[in-house]
Amino acid sequence: MSGQRVFITGASSGLGAALAAEYAAQGATLGLLARRGDALERLAASLPRPAPGAPHHRTYAVDVREHGAIAAAARDFLAHAGGIDVVIANAGISVGTLTEYAEDLAVFEDIIATNVVATAATFAPFIAAMKAQRTPARLVGIGSVAGIRGLPGAEAYSASKAAVISYCESLRLELKPHGIQVVTLCPGYIDTPMTKVNPYPMPFLMAADKFAAKAARTIAAGSSYAVIPWQMGVVAKVLRLLPNAVYDFAFSKAPHKPRKDAP
Repeated sequence: MSGQRVFITGASSGLGAALAAEYAAQGATLGLLARRGDALERLAASLPRPAPGAPHHRTYAVDVREHGAIAAAARDFLAHAGGIDVVIANAGISVGTLTEYAEDLAVFEDIIATNVVATAATFAPFIAAMKAQRTPARLVGIGSVAGIRGLPGAEAYSASKAAVISYCESLRLELKPHGIQVVTLCPGYIDTPMTKVNPYPMPFLMAADKFAAKAARTIAAGSSYAVIPWQMGVVAKVLRLLPNAVYDFAFSKAPHKPRKDAP
């Protein structure tokens, strides 16, 4: 849908960049936020311009752990674009963690701060504006199939994505009376820099642009929850139903994602 106003965090690469390209192709005006300002500028320069007469794209070189800076970026984009239609809290970290290593506790905190707390910090400054608008608006949280059942060697990542799923469910109920839709997207394995380091097979691996196209359609439909690709949705439903003993037997020896400082 052309003329949309879309704000995306973690926009400089991976899923964020793919979502930016998808929405730009639809004629949307984008607010793109990520830590790497140079990468953001290159991305913005490569994107189609918004629909004729619409405001141009804006970029914000901000670390999502800096909540005041996110709020300032949100205020700027709301004033620039004249409102908001979609906010996608996409910024995230995926790295292996093992609780037995004391040095991994700092990594654990970083993952929770980036994947969970920053999601709320991204949504917060837009909610009042969304309530005041007469047009429908959507908040989109990025979960993961890893949030359905905990994966060995990924304690922090699995916990963070489980938290995002539950948080978005709670927020959805809270905001429904105000006409604000909350959408939870749970990617399976998507071909991005984040997954290229995985030292194990990734079933149903999907190209990032295909994920973005499917995600945009799901968001437009106002679906409350979706796993992409659909094959991983089937896997997720099966994992939910497995008794602990069966799940433990099947996954206890699964390969681990590398730790941050592991050789």
